[in-house]
Amino acid sequence: MRIIGLAGWSGSGKTTLLARLIPVLVGRGARVSTLKHAHHRFDVDQPGKDSHAHRMAGATEVLVSSAKRIALMRELRDEPEWTLGRLLKRMAPVDYVIIEGFKRERHPKIEVFRAANGKPPLYPQDPAIRAIATDAPFPDVALPQVALDDAETLANLVINLAVPPGMIFD
Repeated sequence: MRIIGLAGWSGSGKTTLLARLIPVLVGRGARVSTLKHAHHRFDVDQPGKDSHAHRMAGATEVLVSSAKRIALMRELRDEPEWTLGRLLKRMAPVDYVIIEGFKRERHPKIEVFRAANGKPPLYPQDPAIRAIATDAPFPDVALPQVALDDAETLANLVINLAVPPGMIFD
């Protein structure tokens, strides 16, 4: 398993780019998973469903299983947020895990930069940035740069820049 991140400010187009990138990698025969960081409370469960009732009653984990998918929800309650390394250890082995968010972590990342967003670039302050996907190329930057809509070239960067998690996390 190898990991790479897509990092950038909210509104930069990370999710849109990821939705274009995944089919390209899968089309090349790769198995791909994603790990997404949310900065706020989120809920994938729905009130009125049995799993929601189990969680609200105090269950620490609720595993929902069918012939087509499984979903595991864990309530952290008073536990600290899990680290990226711990989360990666819970994932099933695949060829690539693409991490969306976690921009302050030290894994290799491709910055997603949209000029109209009005936010400063993460590069060069983040030494883990290995390439930039952008709508406004940076002059005099030695890193590889790719257009935001060029999923084929971005897939090549993922293949070349992704690393085993053990290189970064214990």
